[in-house]
Amino acid sequence: MKIGVFDSGRGGEFIAEGLQKLLPEQTFIVVNDRKHVPYGSRKDSEIIELTTKAIQPLLDIHCSIIVIACNTATMAAITTLREQFPETKFVGIEPMIKPAATLSRTHHATVLATPLTLKSDRYQHLLREYGNKLIIDQPDAAGWAATIEHGKADSISFDEVAASIASGSDTLILACTHYIILKSHLQARFPNVNILEPTEAIARQVRRLAHEMVM
Repeated sequence: MKIGVFDSGRGGEFIAEGLQKLLPEQTFIVVNDRKHVPYGSRKDSEIIELTTKAIQPLLDIHCSIIVIACNTATMAAITTLREQFPETKFVGIEPMIKPAATLSRTHHATVLATPLTLKSDRYQHLLREYGNKLIIDQPDAAGWAATIEHGKADSISFDEVAASIASGSDTLILACTHYIILKSHLQARFPNVNILEPTEAIARQVRRLAHEMVM
């Protein structure tokens, strides 16, 4: 089965690589929109327009499932995409507040996300629904996606993350797929911290949808 993976930039490649390992029987096709990356500071209406245009190659080759491997695009565009293309199954991603609420022993978590994700209605809903018993820190990660896109991930400072962990956070939520490339660096620097990213959750959803389609 052909499964599309879309992100504004390199994050989709990181997700697709992980999905291919977890679901080797599937074929993953990645598209991006590096001309307009990053999406994190754009308006919802612009993100909907850009995402709709960018996934057209995946629609043209009849991908049965398309993963929107971008928190920002999921928040802004996935409802519109599902309405506009009802024959295609869309899998989105969202900040992993619910798992953090279960895993955190200190009831204190750190969310690394783009400004638009942090301001989105869906993120605010997740905070109300699952994060009301958590202390949530939100270090400034506004320029990280662009930095990673330009191959300069090593220049990113984790000082604010370190301050959050020093204050009691034991869980890091990577709420932008670009940040997956930082996971090993973060784990090495903060070895006793849970680091949450969505690849396995996406794989479970894709596996379920693919199974339903062949039934």
